[in-house]
Amino acid sequence: MGVVHRLDRPTSGIVVFAKTSKALARLNKMFSKRETEKIYWAIVKEAPPKTADTLTHFLKRNPKQNKSYAHSKEVQDSKKAILHYKLLKRLDNYYLLEITLETGRHHQIRSQLSAIGCSIKGDLKYGFDRSNPDGSIHLHAKKLTLIHPVQKEELIIEAAAPTDVIWNACD
Repeated sequence: MGVVHRLDRPTSGIVVFAKTSKALARLNKMFSKRETEKIYWAIVKEAPPKTADTLTHFLKRNPKQNKSYAHSKEVQDSKKAILHYKLLKRLDNYYLLEITLETGRHHQIRSQLSAIGCSIKGDLKYGFDRSNPDGSIHLHAKKLTLIHPVQKEELIIEAAAPTDVIWNACD
């Protein structure tokens, strides 16, 4: 048994646990080979520069700050990070983005969106101006598609967004 992947503490959504050591090994292999599809929703204050785009940055992690910095060019000890986003909805004061990860880096979505001026609501660490009352950020692991490690069938897992005024406006 074990945790297959993790979410940043203030993020909501899907987390996968394996029931057996064999399933854990198979799932870990799928995640490391990027044979899964992860879709996230993010609420941002500023409109993204395009309605859909691919972001490529080089992320450099600062362990003392528990933060990753996005650079447009490769820097020493950085890792390439790629994500795709599209604008799903304009809300009264915010924008709902759907993000698909191509790579899975430390704080990837948070740092890459911040780099284009789209900090996630409540995310003080990456430039949003105020925190959410409960300490969460408006980043949600919405959908995960993978092959079941034992039955070998496609498995699509979806998680409803948390209940609050802003998330409720996204439906």
